[in-house]
Amino acid sequence: MEYTTLGATGTTVSQLCLGTWRFGRETGGVVETDRESAHTLLDAAWDRGINFIDTANVYGTPNGTSERFIGEWLTEHDREDFVIASKVYFPFDGRGEPGPNDSGLGRKHIRAQIEGTLERLGTEYLDVYYVHRWDPQTDLEETLATLDALVREGRIHYLGASTMAAWQLTKALWTSDVNDYARFDVTQPLLHAGYRDDIQAYLDVCATHDLAVCPYSPLAGGFLTGKYERTDDDDPKAFEGPDGTRGTFDERFDKFYVSERGWHVLDELRAIAGELDATPAQVALRWLIEQRAFTCVPIVGARTVEQLEENVGAVDVSLSADQYDRIGDARYDGTGTRWGH
Repeated sequence: MEYTTLGATGTTVSQLCLGTWRFGRETGGVVETDRESAHTLLDAAWDRGINFIDTANVYGTPNGTSERFIGEWLTEHDREDFVIASKVYFPFDGRGEPGPNDSGLGRKHIRAQIEGTLERLGTEYLDVYYVHRWDPQTDLEETLATLDALVREGRIHYLGASTMAAWQLTKALWTSDVNDYARFDVTQPLLHAGYRDDIQAYLDVCATHDLAVCPYSPLAGGFLTGKYERTDDDDPKAFEGPDGTRGTFDERFDKFYVSERGWHVLDELRAIAGELDATPAQVALRWLIEQRAFTCVPIVGARTVEQLEENVGAVDVSLSADQYDRIGDARYDGTGTRWGH
């Protein structure tokens, strides 16, 4: 495993982060990753040098299950070996039917949720605490003042922002600056080699202010692993894949991850993988790790140890400047127009 400094922070993390959104999650009445499997994945990640773990208070069924699985596993390990991130914003169902203050980024909800998160994880502090979404209903200064107080109290080391617009991130950074609050140092956008929307303005903010970027769905929900095949040259949504994979049951899959642009990018990933004796997934992850303008640490959500092993192999891949550029260029046709979704 190789390690990198997390943006402008003084914390060093593995070049890949283990995502745990499947831990304890029920889909169709079936738990995707049960406690035993979660602990096996955590063991495998740690054995391979991954020290960065990402979770959220609402991961799992019921909410909080993912944090609890991680906390139970941590009892057999040294907490100081790990960089742990969690999140706050969404309604939390751990108390039953959510009440009027059981969501958002108001002081009451943040204070309540950090207590629950720390208790479930069995830790006195979080390394990174993300706001899971932007809250238009709460004054930004209240949110940032509350988070700043938690940093000053030692309950949080660094603040993170997940999924917001460039102008929102800029406003939050400016507000923190003028009020001398702790600022966002880490971001967590949807970003992968075939992403359908242009988030360049957001990434420019991250680069300008030396914010670390930790993308979720770096393999486009598995699309960029190469396990799916196109079945109609005229319809990018026509594809087939192995039974039981996400594309065969998740109705959001083709909406968010399958596109004309994605197929062109996947073709290039496959070609470069052949040149490097690697897999498309490894090449896609390496392209993110090697982002030139900002520190990029992809969050991998492997379901099996074998998938995790493949993902970790991205650390041993190295792209030439030409190969790196070819992946980005695959998003555009011969006239310089970006392929559609």
